[in-house]
Amino acid sequence: MFEAGQRVRVNLAGLFLSGVSFGRAVTDALATIVQQTSSDPSRYSVKLLFAFKGVTEVEVPEDRIKAA
Repeated sequence: MFEAGQRVRVNLAGLFLSGVSFGRAVTDALATIVQQTSSDPSRYSVKLLFAFKGVTEVEVPEDRIKAA
């Protein structure tokens, strides 16, 4: 489980989020946990350190997140 404000690395490879298709190379994006959005299955909203085509915040499953 992650906590709000925690720095993490996110695997966005192959995902289509907020109108942006992330390539296979985006496997280690730096981000900060904003909040847990679902517990079953576990999902988190994360704020990305760098914008991808203007997208700075996305929601991802817990299995795509690792502690930084």
